Amino acid sequence: MKELWDDEEGASTAEYAIVTMAAVAIAGVLVAIMRSGGVQSLLNGIIEQALQVP
Repeated sequence: MKELWDDEEGASTAEYAIVTMAAVAIAGVLVAIMRSGGVQSLLNGIIEQALQVP
């Protein structure tokens, strides 16, 4: 039975899957934030200010 607990075969695959799911979750949160009206107007203001020629 101890051999089953010490066997780490497939552990790295599971770790990659967990990291990938976390990255997708973070990306989803960022997309939701970027779609909000307040953030869009803030970004538009920054871009317009940056593109103004002095």
